[in-house]
Amino acid sequence: MSTTSAGLNVLILAGSRRGIRDPMAQAAGISHKAILPVCGRPMITRVCDALMQVPGLGRVVVCIDSPDAIRDAVPPSVTFIPEAAGPSASVMNALGILGAPLLVTTADHALLRPEWITAFIAASTRANCDMSAGIALDTDIARDVPDTKRTMIRLADGAFSGCNLFFLRTPAAMSVLKLWQRLENDRKHPLRMARLLGLGILLRFVLRRLTRAAVCDRIGHLTGARVGLIPINDGRAAVDVDKPADLALVTRLIGQETTIVHQNV
Repeated sequence: MSTTSAGLNVLILAGSRRGIRDPMAQAAGISHKAILPVCGRPMITRVCDALMQVPGLGRVVVCIDSPDAIRDAVPPSVTFIPEAAGPSASVMNALGILGAPLLVTTADHALLRPEWITAFIAASTRANCDMSAGIALDTDIARDVPDTKRTMIRLADGAFSGCNLFFLRTPAAMSVLKLWQRLENDRKHPLRMARLLGLGILLRFVLRRLTRAAVCDRIGHLTGARVGLIPINDGRAAVDVDKPADLALVTRLIGQETTIVHQNV
């Protein structure tokens, strides 16, 4: 994995959307979903464990409104930055502070694996992307986690789900984040989003004629950056903990892995 001499910096998004307490945290009687226990360990601890196994790691920074709420669940080397007004603004702020390259993930990615990260970064680098997003194809999700329901984006060349992994390889990624912020601000105004993206591309999406390459080309045209959607060849990469069914699935998968490890010792 090729990064700068200072190493690969990482941002973990761990806050609540616009200060709203997460329902999963409320149900568990805790302040933040990031510390929701999975098989006895906070989710963000599991995320940090995976990151610490990635070669060439630099700084790991958590974006959260209340650092004291999770400080005991992360390694002492982890530092904190405050939340901004929305995920896109938080990532923009982190890119301004940490610079590129910057890996972005979320605190609820409890199944995160170091090999997914290294493969994702290597593929993004080979594709010469300024910014890339990890995706899991529907065929891989059906193979690896057939009993999960994920939000799928259905295009002409197949359906996929996001993996909460983003690689901001160069400073040009900032222009993509600015587009993301505009879309985020207009998410309740479909007509504004349509004007921004272009009616042609939305029509192709509705008619199932839009491909992943065409999506990336359109974003590149709007931002001047090279963008990629990079498949991660493990359907489990699409699983984060957004609802009780996700927590049950993740708990079961980790429990199975632990049993196998103990049997092999």
